[in-house]
Order: sequence, then structure tokens, then C-alpha cells
Amino acid sequence: MKLLSIASLLLSAGSALGFAPAPISGANRVATSLNAASEELYIDQDRRNIMNLILVGSAGVTIAGLGLPYIYFFLPPSAGGGGGGVSAKDALGNDIFAEAYLNAKLTGDRSLAQGLKGDATYLIVKEDKTLESYGLNAVCTHLGCVVPWSAPNNKFMCPCHGSQYAPTGAVVRGPAPLPLALAHCDVAEDGKIVFSPWTETDFRTGGKPWWS
Repeated sequence: MKLLSIASLLLSAGSALGFAPAPISGANRVATSLNAASEELYIDQDRRNIMNLILVGSAGVTIAGLGLPYIYFFLPPSAGGGGGGVSAKDALGNDIFAEAYLNAKLTGDRSLAQGLKGDATYLIVKEDKTLESYGLNAVCTHLGCVVPWSAPNNKFMCPCHGSQYAPTGAVVRGPAPLPLALAHCDVAEDGKIVFSPWTETDFRTGGKPWWS
């Protein structure tokens, strides 16, 4: 009986060992660890690359946003001659039509409209009740005040520092150093009054326009 019991135990132990997992060698453990570390390193590197791209892109957008205004500041204004104009607008932002405007104004009238770059610009009504071929920028060339037209004195008189300009915008009294800027004034096919850049010779000084 004892021999039968010992034999049974040996058979049971053999069966258990047959189903037990094979032992993992040291080399296999090292290889598994290295593979896991490699995969983790690969994932981390991808994350770093994505973060670097985000940082570089953000920095580029910020630098462009700060730098472009400075670049545009140093670029000369585009030449326009008689083309590429903008519609003259009244105080409410409405387009001004020549026929209605002239019917409402007297000969010699000089009234303000919104001109190039939004600057206040004088429209001039001639003796024959047509518009002068140029408009006058109302910004004083001394310190930038808007210069009103004085009909009794027949000249533009700046209330800030006493500068005075002839009806054509030429300086007749300082401290303003330069004449009022010119803009072409035309009537478009649809009847709108249109301002466009004046880039040719300033007929008042005979020289190159200082504003272009």
C-alpha cells in the first residue's frame, strides 16, 4: 500500500510539472524590458515633436503679428494716379453723389468729406458749379489739427497754432512747414465723387508731393 501511495504522489507531481509554465530565462526578461523601454521612448519622442511644432507655430504667429505692422509702416504708399480711388463719404458714411452735392452747395464752397485713408478732405465747388479736380486734405502739416475754411478771410486758418493756407492749400503763414496734401477728385460713371492718390508734381510748389 505504501508503495502504491508513493507512486500516486510521483504521478501527480509529474502531471503538475507538465502543466506548469516554462521558466523565463534572464535573457528573455532583459529583451522584454528593453522592448518596453524602446516603445515608451518612441511614444515620448512623438509627444516632444508635437509639442515642439506647437511651440514653434505659436511663436511664429506671435512674431508675425508683431512684425508685420512695422514692415507695412516702412513700405511706401501705393501709387494710384487717377485710378484706384475711394468714394467720398459724408458724415454719416454715405457715398456722396456729385449732382445732388452740387445742387446743395454754393459757388466757392469748401466742405469736408471723408477721403483717402478716412482723412477729412475738402471738396471745392468752382465758379461754374463743377467740382475742382483736386481735394485738399484738411490735416494741418504742423501738428495734425483739422484746419477749418474761413470764407470771410478766403483762406484756411488753423485754430491750434495760427497756421494759414491759401484756397489751394499752399502755406501763407507758419508754423506749418508744408502745404495741405492733395488728392485727385473725379466723378465716377455712377455719379459718385471719388478721391484717388495724387502722385505727380505738386502744382503749388513745382516739386514732388511730400505725402507720397
